[in-house]
Amino acid sequence: MSNIPAELRYAKSHEWVRVESDGTATVGITDYAQNSLGDITYVQVPKVGASLKAGETFGVVESVKAASDLYAPIAGTVLAVNTALDGAPETVNRAPYTDGWMLKLKPADAGATAALLDAGAYSKLAG
Repeated sequence: MSNIPAELRYAKSHEWVRVESDGTATVGITDYAQNSLGDITYVQVPKVGASLKAGETFGVVESVKAASDLYAPIAGTVLAVNTALDGAPETVNRAPYTDGWMLKLKPADAGATAALLDAGAYSKLAG
């Protein structure tokens, strides 16, 4: 079974969101997603300042197996992207919930994460 931290919220498309103490939201892909993809070779994310709608494609993750779109779990404005992934995309495989984060958002709606799955519901989805 994949690692599914209880403090995060999850999208059905296998992205996670962590609401930080300052109200920003950190986004990445789940352990289940990185494991399904295999060795990640490239991560494409939007530019800082981009405005994302919930459910909208925000980037692509490529692996030895496939390329998969990344979907914004909540709406918001991109405040930061993890530039370390440019040179070390495999960080997503090694540490999907910590060093492998993809972007930080200023949420359009502070309560938006309530619509996402909690760890228990995501665990059922990921099977």
